[in-house]
Amino acid sequence: MKKILYALTLSIILFSCQQKEITKNYIPRVLTANEKFNEPQNITDSAFKIIRVVDEKRAGTPADPKEWLTIKRGDTTIRIQANPNDTASANGSFAVATYVNTQKTTILAQVKDKSGLTAPFFLVTLKDGKTEAIQLYRASKGTPNEKLMGLYRVGRDGFLINQDFFVTNVNAKVYLMKRQNPEERINGQFFLMSPDKETLVFLMAAGQLYQVHFSSGETHTEPLGTSPSIEGIYNYVQTNFGWTKTKRGVSFLKLNNDDRIVDISEFK
Repeated sequence: MKKILYALTLSIILFSCQQKEITKNYIPRVLTANEKFNEPQNITDSAFKIIRVVDEKRAGTPADPKEWLTIKRGDTTIRIQANPNDTASANGSFAVATYVNTQKTTILAQVKDKSGLTAPFFLVTLKDGKTEAIQLYRASKGTPNEKLMGLYRVGRDGFLINQDFFVTNVNAKVYLMKRQNPEERINGQFFLMSPDKETLVFLMAAGQLYQVHFSSGETHTEPLGTSPSIEGIYNYVQTNFGWTKTKRGVSFLKLNNDDRIVDISEFK
């Protein structure tokens, strides 16, 4: 009888330990220039696991969804503490969480926020065997344009974050997008990517194509020369513009000087 009671008590203790959630807060650091996030790691399995959580008790609204994502390394749930001085700011629920390298050692994540504003983005990564969080944020003095904020997936090549960062898929490189106005985010709609996958083109309200060669930081602004409707802009550019390389091999979209028609449909 004593053995049975002992075994039962031990089972209850073990079950309680298993049920207790292990969490750890990480204070995000600033991104440094030319930082790499696809370095080989001595791991036998994925460094992180992305887990989908569903709360069936919630009705679910855009402000308070019943589904979200969590990130775990082993048995530990990762929480990002945005305010270094306030542990209550830690958040382990994510609206976006996606691997951006083949080793699955770096995740692009956006916390789930009920404020109605665009929630911040972070990289959760493994560096020298340690978990780190890196914030993807740059201050802007311009009037916020919420329609242009957030995450935009550029085909299979990467993710444009808040018009300020381009995170490449597969090898997890992060590039700062050079702004047209250094104090403001690029206030234009992403339009297309160059065939060599290194130049992003933005359609600006002023009737311009602002172009950023993100790997070198070179930029070019090309006037449209007219104001076509949004519905007709692709056909207009396809008929009147072509990709031109500079002496340094950088591709920019420029107005044609001849009657060539350039197919840009695959780069939308």
